[in-house]
This record gives sequence, C-alpha cells and structure tokens, in this order.
Amino acid sequence: MKALRQLGFLKLSLRPDGQPDEDHRVLALFRNRAELKKAYGGLQEETFRLKDLLKQQEAATQRVQEMLNTLEGRLGAAETAYPALVFYQLRHLWQTGRELISQLIADLVRQQEERERRAHLAQHNRRQFARRQAAEGVLRAAQGPHEQATAQLAALEKERAALTRLWHYFERRALQRRIAVAAAAVMSAGVSLGEARLALEEIAGEATPEFPGLTLPARRAINLTAIAYAEALCLRLTPLKAPMLTLAREATARRETADDYGSPRECVLLMGQIARAHTLISARAGVTEEIRARGERLQRVARYRGEADTSPAPNSLAFTEGDVLPAAGPQADAPLPNVLAEDTWDLFRILLR
Repeated sequence: MKALRQLGFLKLSLRPDGQPDEDHRVLALFRNRAELKKAYGGLQEETFRLKDLLKQQEAATQRVQEMLNTLEGRLGAAETAYPALVFYQLRHLWQTGRELISQLIADLVRQQEERERRAHLAQHNRRQFARRQAAEGVLRAAQGPHEQATAQLAALEKERAALTRLWHYFERRALQRRIAVAAAAVMSAGVSLGEARLALEEIAGEATPEFPGLTLPARRAINLTAIAYAEALCLRLTPLKAPMLTLAREATARRETADDYGSPRECVLLMGQIARAHTLISARAGVTEEIRARGERLQRVARYRGEADTSPAPNSLAFTEGDVLPAAGPQADAPLPNVLAEDTWDLFRILLR
C-alpha cells in the first residue's frame, strides 16, 4: 500500500511542467472572448441608434424638401406668390418684434449684472475687511501674553543658570518648578497665538464667492420693462389700417402659407403696410419715454402668484376702461391687448425665469 502511494506521488510529479501556463492561457482566451462579445454588442446597439437617427434626419430632410418644393411652386404663379410673400413678411415682422424685446432684455441683464457683480464684490470685500480686522485684533491680543510668558521663562532660566554652587541645590529645585509653570504658560500662549495666525491665514486664503446671479427684484424689474416695451410696440402699430399684430400672430402660428390675403394688388398694399410697420417698431426715437410711461403703470398693477415668480400674473395686467390707446387711427378707441396673456412677441419664451 505504501509502495502504491509512492507510485501515485510519482505519477503526479511526472505531469508536464507547462500545464498550468496552458490553463491560464485558456482562461485568458475565454475572458477576452467574453469582453469582445460585450464590446461587439455595444457597437451593434450604437449602430442601430445611429441608423435610427439617420432615418429621422432623412425624414426631416424630406419634409423640408417638400416644403421647399411647395414654396417654389407657389412662387412660380402670381396668384399664389403674392400671398406667400405677405405670409413670410408677417412672420418676419413678428420675429423682428421678438428680437427687439430680446435685445432689450439682454442689454438690461448685462448692465444689471455688472452693477450687482460690483456690489457683490464690494460687499464681500467689506465683510473680509471686517473679519480681517477682528482676526488681527485677536492676533495682537495673543502676541502680548506670549511675549510676556516667553520673557518670563527666559528670565527664570537665566536665573537658574546663575545658581551653580552646591548650596544652591534647593534654590534650583524651587526655581525648576517655577520654570515648568512658565514653560506651560508659554506653550498655552503659543497655542492661542498659532490659532490666531491660522484664522488670519484662512481669511486671507478664502476665494471670492461666485456671483449668484441677478436678484429676484432685478429680474422682475427687467421683465416689467420688457412687457412695457411689448406694449409700446403694439401702440406703434395702431396707426396702420390693417390689424398688423393679429395678422402677424396668425402667420406665426401657421406652418404653411395662407391664401387669404386677397388679390395681388391687395397683397402689394399689405406689404407696404408691413414695411411701414417695420419702420415704426424699429424706430429708436422716444422709445425710452414710451417704456417709462408703460412701466409706471405696470409697477402699480403687477401682482405675482408666488414669492419666487419673476413674471407677473397675466390677469393682473388687464387694462381698465380708462386705459385706451393714446394714438390716432382706426383702432384709437380700442383697449390695449394684454400682451402677456396673449403671449405677444413670444413674451413667455424670452422673459427671465
């Protein structure tokens, strides 16, 4: 039995030396195969996603091409070309009003941010100065006791150094106790001094806090100014014979060209009115006074649903019976539209949040 066991050990010892390495290589191959299959699956999913995006883009391109072909066909005939021109000029008029208000908001935001950023930095500097002054006072207060304790310890050590005779033994022991107390006082004063210095260094190393953005009152004021400008633009269009604002709103809401603008002659007259409307709303003369006049009323009547809202409730801007258009023309007796409730010039999209 013992001999058989020895033979068994002999058999085990005769296994090839390269077998463990071969096993490791097989395991590594299986592991690499699993990783390759996973990477291949991910690439397939990415390929399918890109194919879907390509199909969507092709469909969008096809729709745009169809719209261009339809527009080209409309422009090829006089009966449909003139309404198409009116349609896109009305859309451009609406976009012009929106861009004017957006530009006003951008200018006001830039100016107000500059003012509030300077005020924010000045306030931070004032706080830092006050904290630094307080920390320097604490440091000066800590330096006095530390210097006094250090001087006392040095005096005691000097006195002990002078006691070198044998009969000074008991005096040296008494003086050593006093030196220990003085050393503890120096250490305590040093801790206080180090803490004061560290506090001063922390204040000096603090970075300027990031500007948090426009305050809520500033955003509300800018939005009210934008609404006042929208009303002023509406007022400027009232002398025109055609209801230009209504036509522009309807054209913007549609995707395809409308044919209800009349004959070619009527379309030409309407395009003349549109050109005049562009001139009226783009004029810069008197715009500041118009905005101020409308803004004063808005500040009185504007109400907000929540404490964090930046835009007033549309129903709070409704006009009273006495608030009529101060302009001559066919619509002189009509009340001003509630530009916020009617989303005139796409106000909801351009007002600050």
